[in-house]
Amino acid sequence: MSTICQQDFIDSIEDALQYISFYHPLDFVQALEKAYNKEQSKAAKDAIAQILINSRMSAEGKRPLCQDTGIITCFVKVGMDVKWDKTDLTVQQMVDEGTRRAYLNPDNPLRASIVADPAGTRKNTKDNTPSVVHIDLVAGGKVEVMVAAKGGGSENKSKMVMLNPSDDVAAWVEKTLPTMGAGWCPPGMLGIGIGGTAEKAAVMAKESLMDPVDIHELMERGAETTEEKLRLEIFDRANKLGIGAQGLGGLTTVVDVKIKTAPTHAASKPVVMIPNCAATRHVHFTLDGSGPANLKAPKLEDWPQVTFEVGEGTRRVDLNTLTKKDVQEWKMGETVLLSGTILTGRDAAHKRLQDMINSGEGLPEGVDFDNKFIYYVGPVDAVRDEAVGPAGPTTATRMDKFTDMMLEKTGIVGMIGKAERGPATVESIKEHKSVYLMAVGGAAYLVSKAIKKARVVAFEDLGMEAIYEFEVEDMPVTVAVDSEGANAHTQGPAIWKAKIEELDSKLK
Repeated sequence: MSTICQQDFIDSIEDALQYISFYHPLDFVQALEKAYNKEQSKAAKDAIAQILINSRMSAEGKRPLCQDTGIITCFVKVGMDVKWDKTDLTVQQMVDEGTRRAYLNPDNPLRASIVADPAGTRKNTKDNTPSVVHIDLVAGGKVEVMVAAKGGGSENKSKMVMLNPSDDVAAWVEKTLPTMGAGWCPPGMLGIGIGGTAEKAAVMAKESLMDPVDIHELMERGAETTEEKLRLEIFDRANKLGIGAQGLGGLTTVVDVKIKTAPTHAASKPVVMIPNCAATRHVHFTLDGSGPANLKAPKLEDWPQVTFEVGEGTRRVDLNTLTKKDVQEWKMGETVLLSGTILTGRDAAHKRLQDMINSGEGLPEGVDFDNKFIYYVGPVDAVRDEAVGPAGPTTATRMDKFTDMMLEKTGIVGMIGKAERGPATVESIKEHKSVYLMAVGGAAYLVSKAIKKARVVAFEDLGMEAIYEFEVEDMPVTVAVDSEGANAHTQGPAIWKAKIEELDSKLK
């Protein structure tokens, strides 16, 4: 019988969450490198380059890969022969204590994103607790832990269906994946749970994402089981869709597909698909009573030497002299380097602005959106000499319902965010002769280096959802929707789906 110290468990959770905040799993880095070397789409290749550069920078600086430092999911397998030195805390409480300490670490504070009363006040718990904990009692005298931090952008794209027993799972994935847009920040992984019951399929899908990236090894040795054959089929179908990195069109949409199955009712076929984004973060450790987990830091030389250089046609923009007429010259697909002042705002800030405008109160004192861009971001708190912590974009479609109001009532010339906009929003952008710019999701630390000054100008009580004023220098963005309504997130994937079909036909 092993005795596991409560403190060792808590310390290990804390260390693991700090560890995964700035270290990608190396198998995922290597998969991204393969995708980068293979990619033929310039927009997708540049996006993957930024993700890889951001990954190395985060490993070097020990700062978060992504501003969304996630909701914690922890799978804990407790051996039946395990004895705890203390029993005053449950496993859930121990995980939460480790989470609390990790997220409040003064050297690398992580963004607290968890809100209580989800159907009501949605008040931030301030320490990212509670975590989501799954506990299994298993044979043996050890405690095995798999812990992950999952961003909201990818978690929100999860899909669940009750198929008929004869329905084709791969066909459902192929049909469903394009409807998920790019808010889950491809290239990433797909976790798929099949069977059991609805909730069992969801847990299996999430747990499958804890497995290492090994699809290329599977290709080399060949599939032997039903699940392995299905993994290869879905991997092939998903990448032939041409969605590509950040949804801009390209050869690689997923770097792996994971599947877990369980026996199910004869009349049922529950299927859940959960994507993991470009900020894939998880680690595994085992406690045997000899002390806390020893998480070995990877070697920086294991990261590829990838560079991102702006091309000759890059447009440099002084935001402080920008006019609405200027942005009408920008064309879809252009790379733009922004310098000057931008304002920020996410869901909560937009809702409060809407209430103030509708009531006749107007904009908050000190907030001037006239001829400015609004950046959809909720940054991590700064440390040491940083102007701001990691500050990558959030999913732009969540702000679609506010876009007409912002364009009509505030004087903004455009928006900066992550992934696509809905069709009605694209029409609104076209109608108002505005633009939507896309920053790379999964490159938050890299983006933050372009932010030279930051201050809160309104709604300080909203924490990371407050309105900030950023002074930026050469912040790289792509024109995703121009003033004529040309949309990179529809045109790019369509072009690359056709190119992939053409490449396949030549190989046959």
